[in-house]
Amino acid sequence: MARASSGLQYPERFYAAASYVGFDGSTKSLTSKFSNSTALLLYSLYQQASIGPCNVPEPSSWKLVEHSKWASWNQLGNMSSTEAMRLFVKILEEEDPGWYSRASNSVLDPVVDVQMNHNSKVEPVIENANTYPEIKTISTENGSHVGTQDKDVVIEGFGSVGVYDQWVAPPVSGQRPKARYEHGAAVVQDKLYIYGGNHNGRYLNDLHVLDLRSWTWSKIEAEVVESTDSSSITFPCAGHSLIPWENKLLSIAGHTKDPNESIQVKVFDLPNATWSTLKTYGKPPVSRGGQSVTFVGTSLVIFGGEDAKRTLLNDLHILDLETMTWDEIDAVGVPPSPRSDHAAAVHVERYLLIFGGGSHATCYNDLHVLDMQTMEWSRPTQLGEIPTPRAGHAGVTVGENWFIVGGGDNKSGVSETVVLNMATLTWSVVTSVQGRVPVASEGSSLVVSSYDGEDILVSFGGYNGHYNNEVYVLKPSHKSNLQSKLIENPIPYSVSGAHNATNATRDLESEAGHKGIIKELVMDSVDSIVCIIKSKGDVITVLKVEKEDLESLLYKEKLQTLQLKQELSETETRNSDLCKELQSIRGQLASEQSRCFKLEVEVAELSQKLQTIGTLQKELELLQRQKAASELAALNAKQKQGSGGVWGWLAGAPPPTQKEDDG
Repeated sequence: MARASSGLQYPERFYAAASYVGFDGSTKSLTSKFSNSTALLLYSLYQQASIGPCNVPEPSSWKLVEHSKWASWNQLGNMSSTEAMRLFVKILEEEDPGWYSRASNSVLDPVVDVQMNHNSKVEPVIENANTYPEIKTISTENGSHVGTQDKDVVIEGFGSVGVYDQWVAPPVSGQRPKARYEHGAAVVQDKLYIYGGNHNGRYLNDLHVLDLRSWTWSKIEAEVVESTDSSSITFPCAGHSLIPWENKLLSIAGHTKDPNESIQVKVFDLPNATWSTLKTYGKPPVSRGGQSVTFVGTSLVIFGGEDAKRTLLNDLHILDLETMTWDEIDAVGVPPSPRSDHAAAVHVERYLLIFGGGSHATCYNDLHVLDMQTMEWSRPTQLGEIPTPRAGHAGVTVGENWFIVGGGDNKSGVSETVVLNMATLTWSVVTSVQGRVPVASEGSSLVVSSYDGEDILVSFGGYNGHYNNEVYVLKPSHKSNLQSKLIENPIPYSVSGAHNATNATRDLESEAGHKGIIKELVMDSVDSIVCIIKSKGDVITVLKVEKEDLESLLYKEKLQTLQLKQELSETETRNSDLCKELQSIRGQLASEQSRCFKLEVEVAELSQKLQTIGTLQKELELLQRQKAASELAALNAKQKQGSGGVWGWLAGAPPPTQKEDDG
């Protein structure tokens, strides 16, 4: 069963919407329900619808609120009241999709249950002699018509995917894949490809495709390119990553029954429906599952996971798809702790974000950022409604918004779908589901595609107590930050804004056949004007604060520079004095060296003299000994002579003659 309104027509629908928001001709009652920019836009559309084009004098620019209201109304130009009514209702339904069902029964017709009808037809609505197509669901129940459905009010199911920020199940057909989780998913040309996964502990290697236009499943019977290398065979796997690349799908890593030593990259050629192995160079990472693989430029960035030995990893590797070369990155800073089943995204082709994941004992909700230019890790402060710890969640980016779905904390699945603005690092909750809905599962996949010209998120599979194979779709209302783009590329308020609005209005009146496109142009122009008006005062205030901060910083820098100059001058003076002292010491040292040299020469001369004196002393001692010996010999001789004369006389010998004595 689906829910549909009984269908109020314009202008009653507009009056019901105005009554629902409590419109009383001012923005006071609006700002309590909507943001300032939305309230201002609703005010101007209400004035245009109920009064007509703005013809009141322009208020003083000092009255910012009144001037903003007047400018917003005035920029609508000659937009017809009917178109203003429709835009009013459209904006309300985008901001509050369930307003119609929650409105007072005294104002709106009751909401009734109707059987989904496959006999929808398009009936034209004629306004001011112009014909606009309007889709109406003519539902037949018991042979009677129960009502019509406006094209922007969406019934449950998937008719026009008009409901924002709500998960709906599209009516898929064909043979669904076997229920699974930890599979790979990728979108190529409006087709969702599902490969591998885990079912009841068994790894899968089947490949299925869901046509996102007809919502029909089909199974692909793939072939393997003949090769002598057994690695070309596609083994069943889970926890791998499926990445679209050119007209191919890359299946990277994953848990298998008989794991390889290193990561294998399998290539599925979409036109030929064949599998092969990508030949790479360099040292590939160790095999693993539960890792993250992110496309950055022409490279794949691989982080973390769990290897075949259940060892958790936090290493970082890059595969350059131009050279097919692996490179291990040793980034600076503190990396995330080892983990698997986390989510990763890239912002402005420079920053790699890692969120959540789990170890064997706990789950995380930390956010880490890697600057791909400096290869430095950081852990910034998260703002807003920070998600609870989780692992096994899925994520996808739409512009600067990173949507996170599912996951669990080893106790229960996570029911909230959250989004992170990667420019401001602010979290917010998109929606929440009740009960065991597949989108609150672990190991589900999440991809982004388009439907009716708008981005949609597509979730498949997962495990939340039982294995799932359902498809759910959500159309996010989060868009890129228009105000930041306007500030980066400012548009002159008085020229470009009015010119765009006027041209859009003229096109609106002249090109009835392109009504939907013109509406978007008008909305973009009005949104731009509102953002400019809203940000005018805020930007001035912010700039003043920044100017004061910069002036204070500049003063501090000048003061510090002056102090550094003084210190430098003192240092140079001390250096000059030290140089002089050094020169003086060098002169004294030279003098001392000269004196030492002279002393060494004198010492050498004295040493020679001492040696000469020693020699002479030895010669003197020798002569003295010779003299003493001579004197002793002479004395002995005299004594002998004297003793011989006495004994001769005693013996009667004659005394020696004078001659003998002389002789």
